[in-house]
Amino acid sequence: MLDDGTAHLPAGLAGLSNIAEFPPVAPSVPERQVEERRKYRTIWISDVHLGTKGCNAELLIDFLDHTDSETMYLVGDIIDGWRLKKKFYWPPEHNDIVWRVLKRARRGTRVVYIPGNHDEMVRPFSGMNFGGIEIARAAFHDTADGRRLMVLHGDEFDTIMLAHRWLAFVGDALYHVMMKLNGWVASVRKVLDLPYWSISKAAKHKVKNAVEFISKYEEVVARAAGERGVDGVVCGHIHTAEARVFEHEGRPVEYWNDGDWVEGCNALVEHFDGRMEILHWAEEVARRESIATADEAAREAA
Repeated sequence: MLDDGTAHLPAGLAGLSNIAEFPPVAPSVPERQVEERRKYRTIWISDVHLGTKGCNAELLIDFLDHTDSETMYLVGDIIDGWRLKKKFYWPPEHNDIVWRVLKRARRGTRVVYIPGNHDEMVRPFSGMNFGGIEIARAAFHDTADGRRLMVLHGDEFDTIMLAHRWLAFVGDALYHVMMKLNGWVASVRKVLDLPYWSISKAAKHKVKNAVEFISKYEEVVARAAGERGVDGVVCGHIHTAEARVFEHEGRPVEYWNDGDWVEGCNALVEHFDGRMEILHWAEEVARRESIATADEAAREAA
Protein backbone atom coordinates (compact mmCIF):
# COMPACT_ATOMS: atom_id res chain seq x y z
CA MET A 1 0.00 0.00 0.00
CA LEU A 2 2.89 2.32 0.72
CA ASP A 3 6.34 2.71 -0.71
CA ASP A 4 9.64 2.97 1.11
CA GLY A 5 8.26 4.82 4.13
CA THR A 6 7.90 8.25 2.54
CA ALA A 7 5.39 7.80 -0.23
CA HIS A 8 1.75 8.55 -0.96
CA LEU A 9 -1.22 6.30 -0.61
CA PRO A 10 -2.72 5.15 -3.94
CA ALA A 11 -5.19 7.49 -5.62
CA GLY A 12 -8.10 5.30 -4.59
CA LEU A 13 -7.41 6.16 -0.95
CA ALA A 14 -8.02 9.88 -1.44
CA GLY A 15 -10.49 9.80 1.43
CA LEU A 16 -7.52 9.26 3.71
CA SER A 17 -5.47 12.09 2.22
CA ASN A 18 -4.57 13.47 5.66
CA ILE A 19 -2.28 10.51 6.21
CA ALA A 20 -0.96 10.48 2.66
CA GLU A 21 2.61 11.40 3.57
CA PHE A 22 4.62 9.41 6.04
CA PRO A 23 7.69 11.32 7.20
CA PRO A 24 11.15 9.88 6.41
CA VAL A 25 12.39 11.07 9.81
CA ALA A 26 12.88 8.83 12.83
CA PRO A 27 9.68 7.77 14.59
CA SER A 28 8.42 9.69 17.63
CA VAL A 29 8.91 6.53 19.70
CA PRO A 30 12.48 5.40 18.87
CA GLU A 31 12.90 1.77 17.90
CA ARG A 32 14.18 -0.12 20.93
CA GLN A 33 17.58 -1.75 20.64
CA VAL A 34 16.67 -5.14 22.03
CA GLU A 35 19.59 -7.47 22.73
CA GLU A 36 17.89 -10.46 21.14
CA ARG A 37 14.58 -10.17 19.32
CA ARG A 38 12.30 -13.17 19.36
CA LYS A 39 12.52 -14.73 15.92
CA TYR A 40 9.58 -16.52 14.33
CA ARG A 41 8.99 -18.06 10.94
CA THR A 42 5.65 -16.26 10.59
CA ILE A 43 3.67 -13.60 12.44
CA TRP A 44 -0.03 -12.84 11.94
CA ILE A 45 -1.66 -9.67 13.35
CA SER A 46 -5.01 -8.08 12.58
CA ASP A 47 -7.59 -5.57 13.79
CA VAL A 48 -5.10 -2.86 14.72
CA HIS A 49 -7.60 -0.09 13.85
CA LEU A 50 -5.08 2.66 13.20
CA GLY A 51 -6.94 5.96 13.12
CA THR A 52 -8.95 5.27 16.26
CA LYS A 53 -8.34 5.99 19.93
CA GLY A 54 -9.02 2.33 20.66
CA CYS A 55 -5.80 1.22 18.95
CA ASN A 56 -3.34 0.10 21.62
CA ALA A 57 -0.35 1.58 19.81
CA GLU A 58 1.97 1.43 22.82
CA LEU A 59 1.70 -2.34 23.17
CA LEU A 60 1.91 -2.94 19.40
CA ILE A 61 5.05 -0.82 19.13
CA ASP A 62 6.54 -2.83 21.97
CA PHE A 63 5.63 -6.07 20.17
CA LEU A 64 7.17 -4.93 16.89
CA ASP A 65 10.37 -3.90 18.69
CA HIS A 66 10.77 -7.28 20.38
CA THR A 67 9.94 -9.69 17.52
CA ASP A 68 11.00 -10.52 13.99
CA SER A 69 9.88 -12.99 11.34
CA GLU A 70 10.51 -14.20 7.81
CA THR A 71 6.88 -13.48 6.87
CA MET A 72 4.27 -11.17 8.39
CA TYR A 73 0.57 -11.26 7.52
CA LEU A 74 -1.53 -8.16 8.22
CA VAL A 75 -4.93 -9.85 8.39
CA GLY A 76 -7.27 -6.92 7.92
CA ASP A 77 -8.63 -3.86 9.70
CA ILE A 78 -5.13 -2.45 10.04
CA ILE A 79 -6.42 1.03 9.19
CA ASP A 80 -9.94 1.97 10.28
CA GLY A 81 -11.28 3.74 7.22
CA TRP A 82 -14.81 3.82 8.63
CA ARG A 83 -13.78 6.02 11.54
CA LEU A 84 -11.32 8.15 9.58
CA LYS A 85 -14.07 9.12 7.16
CA LYS A 86 -16.14 10.41 10.09
CA LYS A 87 -13.39 12.09 12.08
CA PHE A 88 -9.68 12.31 11.41
CA TYR A 89 -7.47 10.96 14.16
CA TRP A 90 -3.85 10.01 13.52
CA PRO A 91 -1.38 10.49 16.41
CA PRO A 92 2.40 10.14 15.92
CA GLU A 93 2.35 6.64 17.42
CA HIS A 94 0.22 5.41 14.51
CA ASN A 95 2.85 6.71 12.11
CA ASP A 96 5.43 4.86 14.20
CA ILE A 97 3.60 1.56 13.63
CA VAL A 98 3.49 2.13 9.85
CA TRP A 99 7.20 3.10 9.94
CA ARG A 100 8.08 -0.16 11.71
CA VAL A 101 6.09 -2.34 9.30
CA LEU A 102 7.71 -0.63 6.30
CA LYS A 103 11.14 -1.09 7.86
CA ARG A 104 10.49 -4.81 8.19
CA ALA A 105 9.67 -4.99 4.49
CA ARG A 106 12.90 -3.13 3.67
CA ARG A 107 14.87 -5.55 5.87
CA GLY A 108 13.60 -8.46 3.78
CA THR A 109 10.51 -9.63 5.67
CA ARG A 110 7.75 -10.69 3.33
CA VAL A 111 4.74 -8.56 4.34
CA VAL A 112 1.28 -9.56 3.05
CA TYR A 113 -1.62 -7.19 3.68
CA ILE A 114 -5.10 -8.76 3.48
CA PRO A 115 -7.64 -5.91 3.89
CA GLY A 116 -10.71 -6.35 6.05
CA ASN A 117 -14.06 -4.58 6.15
CA HIS A 118 -12.78 -1.48 7.97
CA ASP A 119 -9.97 -1.02 5.43
CA GLU A 120 -12.00 -2.30 2.48
CA MET A 121 -10.86 0.74 0.45
CA VAL A 122 -7.57 -1.12 -0.04
CA ARG A 123 -9.21 -4.21 -1.54
CA PRO A 124 -9.31 -2.88 -5.14
CA PHE A 125 -5.50 -2.91 -5.07
CA SER A 126 -5.30 -6.67 -4.47
CA GLY A 127 -2.50 -8.21 -6.52
CA MET A 128 -0.36 -5.08 -6.33
CA ASN A 129 2.81 -4.43 -4.36
CA PHE A 130 3.51 -1.09 -2.68
CA GLY A 131 6.88 -0.55 -1.02
CA GLY A 132 7.43 -4.25 -0.50
CA ILE A 133 3.96 -4.83 0.95
CA GLU A 134 1.85 -7.30 -1.04
CA ILE A 135 -1.89 -6.61 -1.17
CA ALA A 136 -4.05 -9.75 -1.38
CA ARG A 137 -7.73 -10.57 -0.98
CA ALA A 138 -6.72 -13.82 0.73
CA ALA A 139 -3.66 -16.02 0.90
CA PHE A 140 -2.49 -19.57 1.48
CA HIS A 141 0.34 -20.30 3.86
CA ASP A 142 2.41 -23.48 4.04
CA THR A 143 3.79 -24.17 7.51
CA ALA A 144 7.23 -25.58 8.16
CA ASP A 145 5.72 -28.99 8.94
CA GLY A 146 3.68 -29.15 5.74
CA ARG A 147 0.21 -27.93 6.69
CA ARG A 148 -1.64 -25.62 4.32
CA LEU A 149 -3.56 -22.75 5.92
CA MET A 150 -6.05 -20.37 4.34
CA VAL A 151 -5.53 -16.77 5.52
CA LEU A 152 -8.30 -14.17 5.29
CA HIS A 153 -9.81 -11.42 7.43
CA GLY A 154 -13.09 -13.24 8.04
CA ASP A 155 -15.79 -10.61 7.53
CA GLU A 156 -16.90 -12.71 4.57
CA PHE A 157 -18.50 -15.06 7.10
CA ASP A 158 -20.12 -12.42 9.29
CA THR A 159 -23.86 -12.68 8.61
CA ILE A 160 -24.49 -9.23 10.09
CA MET A 161 -21.99 -7.67 7.69
CA LEU A 162 -23.38 -9.56 4.70
CA ALA A 163 -27.11 -9.19 5.33
CA HIS A 164 -27.42 -5.91 7.20
CA ARG A 165 -24.57 -3.55 6.41
CA TRP A 166 -26.36 -0.62 8.08
CA LEU A 167 -26.53 -2.62 11.32
CA ALA A 168 -22.80 -3.23 11.14
CA PHE A 169 -22.20 0.54 11.08
CA VAL A 170 -24.50 1.03 14.08
CA GLY A 171 -22.65 -1.72 15.89
CA ASP A 172 -19.37 -0.04 15.02
CA ALA A 173 -20.54 3.22 16.62
CA LEU A 174 -21.61 1.43 19.80
CA TYR A 175 -18.37 -0.51 19.83
CA HIS A 176 -16.33 2.70 19.77
CA VAL A 177 -18.28 4.00 22.77
CA MET A 178 -17.11 0.87 24.60
CA MET A 179 -13.58 1.53 23.37
CA LYS A 180 -13.64 4.99 24.95
CA LEU A 181 -14.65 3.41 28.23
CA ASN A 182 -11.86 0.89 27.72
CA GLY A 183 -9.40 3.77 27.30
CA TRP A 184 -10.51 5.49 30.49
CA VAL A 185 -10.15 2.26 32.47
CA ALA A 186 -6.71 1.64 30.97
CA SER A 187 -5.58 5.18 31.88
CA VAL A 188 -6.71 4.79 35.47
CA ARG A 189 -5.03 1.40 35.80
CA LYS A 190 -1.81 2.87 34.39
CA VAL A 191 -1.85 5.67 36.99
CA LEU A 192 -2.37 3.02 39.67
CA ASP A 193 0.54 1.02 38.20
CA LEU A 194 -1.73 -1.89 37.33
CA PRO A 195 -1.27 -4.07 34.21
CA TYR A 196 -3.39 -3.58 31.08
CA TRP A 197 -6.90 -5.06 31.27
CA SER A 198 -9.74 -4.78 28.76
CA ILE A 199 -13.23 -4.21 30.17
CA SER A 200 -14.77 -4.81 26.73
CA LYS A 201 -12.97 -8.13 26.32
CA ALA A 202 -14.12 -9.26 29.76
CA ALA A 203 -17.71 -8.21 29.02
CA LYS A 204 -17.74 -10.02 25.69
CA HIS A 205 -16.78 -13.30 27.35
CA LYS A 206 -19.60 -12.89 29.89
CA VAL A 207 -22.43 -12.11 27.48
CA LYS A 208 -24.19 -15.28 26.32
CA ASN A 209 -25.17 -14.00 22.86
CA ALA A 210 -21.64 -12.83 22.13
CA VAL A 211 -20.24 -16.22 23.13
CA GLU A 212 -22.78 -18.02 20.93
CA PHE A 213 -22.00 -15.74 17.96
CA ILE A 214 -18.26 -16.31 18.31
CA SER A 215 -18.70 -20.08 18.53
CA LYS A 216 -20.95 -20.16 15.44
CA TYR A 217 -18.57 -17.91 13.53
CA GLU A 218 -15.64 -20.21 14.30
CA GLU A 219 -17.59 -23.24 13.08
CA VAL A 220 -18.60 -21.56 9.82
CA VAL A 221 -15.06 -20.37 9.04
CA ALA A 222 -13.55 -23.78 9.81
CA ARG A 223 -16.15 -25.52 7.62
CA ALA A 224 -15.30 -23.18 4.72
CA ALA A 225 -11.62 -24.07 5.13
CA GLY A 226 -12.47 -27.77 5.17
CA GLU A 227 -14.52 -27.41 1.98
CA ARG A 228 -11.50 -25.85 0.29
CA GLY A 229 -9.37 -28.83 1.18
CA VAL A 230 -6.86 -27.02 3.40
CA ASP A 231 -5.65 -28.08 6.82
CA GLY A 232 -6.74 -24.94 8.62
CA VAL A 233 -7.59 -21.27 8.56
CA VAL A 234 -6.16 -18.09 10.09
CA CYS A 235 -8.48 -15.10 10.44
CA GLY A 236 -9.26 -12.07 12.59
CA HIS A 237 -12.35 -9.82 12.51
CA ILE A 238 -14.10 -10.81 15.76
CA HIS A 239 -11.34 -9.59 18.12
CA THR A 240 -11.15 -12.94 19.90
CA ALA A 241 -7.87 -14.86 19.80
CA GLU A 242 -8.57 -18.58 19.69
CA ALA A 243 -7.22 -21.96 18.62
CA ARG A 244 -9.67 -24.79 17.97
CA VAL A 245 -9.82 -27.98 15.96
CA PHE A 246 -13.00 -28.91 14.09
CA GLU A 247 -13.80 -31.99 12.06
CA HIS A 248 -14.86 -31.85 8.42
CA GLU A 249 -15.72 -35.05 6.53
CA GLY A 250 -13.67 -37.13 8.92
CA ARG A 251 -10.52 -35.04 9.00
CA PRO A 252 -9.34 -32.30 11.39
CA VAL A 253 -9.45 -28.63 10.40
CA GLU A 254 -7.56 -26.10 12.51
CA TYR A 255 -9.11 -22.73 13.34
CA TRP A 256 -6.78 -19.92 14.38
CA ASN A 257 -7.84 -16.37 15.19
CA ASP A 258 -4.99 -13.91 15.75
CA GLY A 259 -7.07 -11.60 17.96
CA ASP A 260 -6.64 -7.84 17.85
CA TRP A 261 -4.68 -4.81 19.08
CA VAL A 262 -7.66 -2.99 20.61
CA GLU A 263 -8.87 -5.33 23.34
CA GLY A 264 -6.73 -8.45 23.68
CA CYS A 265 -3.45 -7.26 22.10
CA ASN A 266 -2.65 -10.65 20.56
CA ALA A 267 -0.54 -12.05 17.77
CA LEU A 268 -0.38 -15.50 16.22
CA VAL A 269 3.10 -16.84 15.51
CA GLU A 270 4.60 -19.87 13.79
CA HIS A 271 7.84 -21.24 15.18
CA PHE A 272 10.49 -22.61 12.82
CA ASP A 273 9.33 -26.20 13.41
CA GLY A 274 5.75 -25.32 12.39
CA ARG A 275 4.39 -25.09 15.91
CA MET A 276 1.75 -22.35 16.27
CA GLU A 277 1.23 -20.14 19.31
CA ILE A 278 -1.03 -17.25 20.31
CA LEU A 279 0.83 -14.51 22.14
CA HIS A 280 -0.99 -12.33 24.68
CA TRP A 281 1.32 -9.33 24.62
CA ALA A 282 -0.09 -7.44 27.62
CA GLU A 283 0.73 -10.50 29.72
CA GLU A 284 4.20 -10.68 28.15
CA VAL A 285 4.90 -7.05 29.06
CA ALA A 286 3.56 -7.50 32.61
CA ARG A 287 5.79 -10.56 33.07
CA ARG A 288 8.83 -8.70 31.72
CA GLU A 289 8.20 -5.72 34.00
CA SER A 290 7.71 -8.02 36.99
CA ILE A 291 11.08 -9.68 36.35
CA ALA A 292 12.76 -6.29 35.93
CA THR A 293 11.26 -5.07 39.22
CA ALA A 294 12.42 -8.23 41.01
CA ASP A 295 15.93 -7.87 39.57
CA GLU A 296 16.09 -4.23 40.65
CA ALA A 297 14.96 -5.15 44.19
CA ALA A 298 17.61 -7.88 44.33
CA ARG A 299 20.33 -5.46 43.25
CA GLU A 300 19.28 -2.93 45.87
CA ALA A 301 19.26 -5.61 48.54
CA ALA A 302 22.74 -6.89 47.60
